[in-house]
Amino acid sequence: MATISLAGVRKSFGETEVLKGIDLTIPGGEFLTLVGPSGCGKSTLLRIIAGLEAQSGGDVGIGGEIVNRTRAADRNLAMVFQSYALYPHLTVAENMMVPLRLRDLRFDQRLPVLGPLLARRQHLALRGQVAETAKVLRIEALLDRKPGQLSGGQRQRAALGRAMVRKPVAFLMDEPLSNLDAALRVHMRAELAELHRALATTFIYVTHDQAEALTMSDRMAVMMGGEILQLDSPQVVYDDPADLRVAEFVGSPKINTLPATVDAQGRVTCLGAVLAKVLPGGNPEVTIGPEITIGLRAEHLSVVASAREGAFSGSVTYRENLGADVYLHLDLGGHRLVVRTPGETATNISLGDLVHAAPAPGKAMTFAKDGRRLRFPDEAPGRRAAPIAATQPPAPQHETAVAS
Repeated sequence: MATISLAGVRKSFGETEVLKGIDLTIPGGEFLTLVGPSGCGKSTLLRIIAGLEAQSGGDVGIGGEIVNRTRAADRNLAMVFQSYALYPHLTVAENMMVPLRLRDLRFDQRLPVLGPLLARRQHLALRGQVAETAKVLRIEALLDRKPGQLSGGQRQRAALGRAMVRKPVAFLMDEPLSNLDAALRVHMRAELAELHRALATTFIYVTHDQAEALTMSDRMAVMMGGEILQLDSPQVVYDDPADLRVAEFVGSPKINTLPATVDAQGRVTCLGAVLAKVLPGGNPEVTIGPEITIGLRAEHLSVVASAREGAFSGSVTYRENLGADVYLHLDLGGHRLVVRTPGETATNISLGDLVHAAPAPGKAMTFAKDGRRLRFPDEAPGRRAAPIAATQPPAPQHETAVAS
């Protein structure tokens, strides 16, 4: 295991700046996921770490040594690609042996017929390493097959085996599950997490799928526009996003965002409901602007029988039935609110019905107009936000506040 560090890494293609000074330290043995939408620079950053792409500025360190001028082959990193990159004319065992042959054998020892005769002991040792790795991945029965005879999941395991057999200091994975069907992706996520625990080796994993980042990572780095917006554990990133863009990207369904205002005393009003706490600062209306955004996740809202203080009321425009849960899409008079409800609770709710949804205490998040997170005086990063409690009279039905 070795610590991988990035200091001020920049990358430009012509006048287009793809990476804007990335600083990142990945301790040995950590599972770090770089997650973000297409074009955010995550794959470019991975290729720079691997040595497949040269950075325009900054340093890459592995094990305390700067490797800017070190060839990719000499960095002792293993890369797993989205397309698997298996040689179609070789068996699984032969594919897995390729990196070992290139690293451990001389040119004459790699010759098809003469090589095994000249270096019989070395070839047997390589086969032993392949067999050992295949046992870990449970693919012993596949060693004599060619890639065309394998399923997508089996090809993925073969590609992992080819990377593992080298015993690298870190594994670099560029969206390795994106070509698999949904059910197999879920299965392979669990297998990758188990494999990481068994190997205790550094994993750097690139994906656009926030579900993969949330389920497998020790830490996740959310990237957008060539920058890391937030780096923390998956639970902290989900519960306590530092930026509105992070809150909207991480989580399914997408977080509800509602317009709100803040007055000179720091009181925040959202569609007639007022937050129980106030924002700090002499005059927040001046320092952050009067217009802000409230974020509420679907699971932090619950259907209540009648209108009450702090609840939102709207008509059902769509029922998203997922079996155990049903997501109700409510029209709040120009704003949409998605509410997660247990399947049995939503049985008697139909399209067009008026539904009242109350937020759970301490779950509302506030964001400035530029997207940065606004925190209350007693709210440190990682803690919950303030509850909503209406202090104004409820509005009539079909408006954005509760009915009286």
